[in-house]
Amino acid sequence: MTLKQTIHSQYSQIIQDKIDVFQDMIAGLTEDSKNDAKGSAGDKHETALSMMHIEQEKLTNKLKEAIEQKTILDKLDASSIHKNVGLGSLVKTNKLTVYISTALPKIAIDGQNIFGISPQSPLGMQLMGKKVGHDFQLNSVEYTIIDIV
Repeated sequence: MTLKQTIHSQYSQIIQDKIDVFQDMIAGLTEDSKNDAKGSAGDKHETALSMMHIEQEKLTNKLKEAIEQKTILDKLDASSIHKNVGLGSLVKTNKLTVYISTALPKIAIDGQNIFGISPQSPLGMQLMGKKVGHDFQLNSVEYTIIDIV
């Protein structure tokens, strides 16, 4: 498996784990609200149910976001090679290495830090369509594209 395929696989697993956790938390809240409804009455009960409902809505939104990230990752072909930076490119610059996909946490593979970034991020917008050797500046930092996979 190539470095890019390893990165893609690890990010897919991270997102799937997030989805599983959010689904479990939502199911737990749903179960708690059912149990709470059976044995309580009054204002405290209504407040507790309302708080559970608000928390469930927050988790549902986070779940939707994670599913959107997973959908983007699932559409990418980690075995493809890019001449220009595009969605699915692994880009090494003189400062950092990024996987153009969606906003994802930093991961370390073989001692190398990788950042998952969206093409709509400031750095992503600077990189999109560029080739090896391209120089640019972002937030007073000079970047040079060293390699694109």
